[in-house]
Amino acid sequence: MDPQSSNARITDDVEFEDAEFHAVHDDAEHLRNPTSDNQVLLDDQTNERLYIPKVASSCVPVIGIEFTSLEQAYVFYQTYAKKSGFSARKGGEHHVGGIIKTKYFVCSKEGHKPLAFDDPYLKLSKPYKRRNRPTIQTGCKAQIKLCSTDGVLYKVDKFVQEHNHSFVCPKDMHLLPTYRHLSETQEEMIWDLGILNFGPVKAFNIMRQRYGGFENVGATKDDCKNFRARIHSYIGEYDADMVINRLTDKKQFMVDYSFVHSVDENKRLTGLFWADGLCKRNYAEFGDVISFNATFKTNKYRMVFVPFTGIDNHFRNVMLGAGLLASESIESYKWLLQSFLDSFGKQPKVVVTYQDPAMKQAIEAVFDKSRHRLCMWHIMKKVADKVGHELCNNEDFKRCMCDIVWTDSIALETFEREWKLIMIEFGLTENKWIDDMFGMRSSWIPAFYHHEHMSGLMWTTFRSESENHFFCQVANSQLTLVEFFNHFDGAMDVQRFNHRKNDHISRNTTSDNWSETTLEDDAMKIYTRSIFADQQAELYGTLSECLPMETKIEELFLKISMKDWKAHGDGLLEVCFKKGGGCNCIMQLSQAKEVAYEIMQTEEYLIGNLMRDFDHLVIVRDRMREMKEMVDELRITKPIDPKFDRYPRLIGYEKPNTDAPPTGQASAADKKGKKRRVIQFETDPGLVDEEDEEAETGEGEEYEEVDEADDSDSEWEELNDDE
Repeated sequence: MDPQSSNARITDDVEFEDAEFHAVHDDAEHLRNPTSDNQVLLDDQTNERLYIPKVASSCVPVIGIEFTSLEQAYVFYQTYAKKSGFSARKGGEHHVGGIIKTKYFVCSKEGHKPLAFDDPYLKLSKPYKRRNRPTIQTGCKAQIKLCSTDGVLYKVDKFVQEHNHSFVCPKDMHLLPTYRHLSETQEEMIWDLGILNFGPVKAFNIMRQRYGGFENVGATKDDCKNFRARIHSYIGEYDADMVINRLTDKKQFMVDYSFVHSVDENKRLTGLFWADGLCKRNYAEFGDVISFNATFKTNKYRMVFVPFTGIDNHFRNVMLGAGLLASESIESYKWLLQSFLDSFGKQPKVVVTYQDPAMKQAIEAVFDKSRHRLCMWHIMKKVADKVGHELCNNEDFKRCMCDIVWTDSIALETFEREWKLIMIEFGLTENKWIDDMFGMRSSWIPAFYHHEHMSGLMWTTFRSESENHFFCQVANSQLTLVEFFNHFDGAMDVQRFNHRKNDHISRNTTSDNWSETTLEDDAMKIYTRSIFADQQAELYGTLSECLPMETKIEELFLKISMKDWKAHGDGLLEVCFKKGGGCNCIMQLSQAKEVAYEIMQTEEYLIGNLMRDFDHLVIVRDRMREMKEMVDELRITKPIDPKFDRYPRLIGYEKPNTDAPPTGQASAADKKGKKRRVIQFETDPGLVDEEDEEAETGEGEEYEEVDEADDSDSEWEELNDDE
């Protein structure tokens, strides 16, 4: 053969190509079997590769070794599997006389995926899309067989260590389903973050960042979503039962706790009302003027959430009670207000709502001694639509309207005269809506509330809408009632903590004395910091812009007549002081949780102070490893705590221990959404939940993380509004 021919092969080229071929083959083999230290054999009969793991001899099962329980044997085989690079599962067993005589633990790749039966008739009747799901099963024969004669001691009778598949490298072991596990601490973290309206995916990302990587979490996003799905499965159709039982227990064992619920003739839950002792104390102090407003998208049953809101001594929102209603009917609101009245014992002086006919009739029927005030902002917001945008853009018209509407220092006669002059000037005398608003002026104009005690605190429903927005930040439309109440309790903790913080600031801080007067020093001692800031500006303006006209004493009151040069009209004011008056300010975790929090705080303290002291940090790490190994050893003999036994401790609600049908089945709302969802008190197999049922794997399940209200502003809102 010609050496120059293209078909000729040089020896050096052959050796180089062979070397390259073997290198590629070795790389491919390494990809299939990253743990290259393991032994690889070739089966003579099937010509199949067999893999034998290389691990410490103390971890390898030996025929004849005995275990005191099947659980101990399973933990031992799992430890061997984890060190080898595969996962194990429980196999079949043989019973004799009620005793397990034979038990198998096998490789998780044992067996084969069953063939799917393709039924063409089923496809014609119900078209569906088949999911292409891969399988991990390869027909692996690796296993361990245990036998027992008395059901107490189990001895290894057979051990097959050859696998027909490669092993998983150590850095990917956390991806195997067997080793993907959420600890109780992680489950509690997911649940606690859920109370803050963080979904399971966000909770996983927080844990991933906190633990320093995906592999250190020990689970995946799907495991976090499956945990949430299992919680929903545990709650199931007993949702309403669990809430009612829990609130009933609170009413029985907590001082001054009120709880009422109602059902209709079909035994469906139509309403809930609750208020604790602190709500009642707040109502006694701050309940002169209240507001309530309905908000939506706080639970999966579309029940309307109705919080009752007041203003505390720091000029902040304070919760006075709350309710859930299945509908916004007149009867529903009557029931809610009657429950409120029965719980608190007295009517508020002023109730502020928006223009809702059902609320109006319910307030007139139940709060017959209260003044019903309509939200000014909602009324003024409609002006543009009712009189035309061209007129609303007229600066003179806006200034004239705001001067007589957004003020309480105008006499009634002056308001009525100025209103009529404005209507004549701008040609609105024939506007029906304007006439209607003027006819109901005593329900929304501040000038008509001069003599109503504390009525100046609240002119609009912004307080209720602010409270609704506050709760919507920690709630969404996918919550069960159990989850909703946990979210509600978390939000109340935030509000009450802020109140205590403001109390602390008021007690332990001192403001500057602008006027350098004794009067300002006395006001500083009486008022909270938030209120004093307003009073300080008022006091400074009084000294610089007001002139005292007359001072007189009438019984228990000291009356001072003053002239305000900047006030509307004649500017004559009368200030009354009552002798002895002042400003009053009223202000379970288990032992195991307290210890757990102390341990976590100690751990963070040690890490924070030893980050630059490597030697001592290693000592702490080694001691914690020793304690971890001790806990792992205890797992072998410690009885397993079923997950459903942990859920009541986690969510704070217990499933009723009864054979009676559940009382929490939700009925679906009609497609147009006109009817509110209610909760069925009797089992009805025809009812469907709002969400489609998902498999326990949680695949395809979606969670709404945040569902916030969209608050819009209006140019008709006065900049110096009290809200």
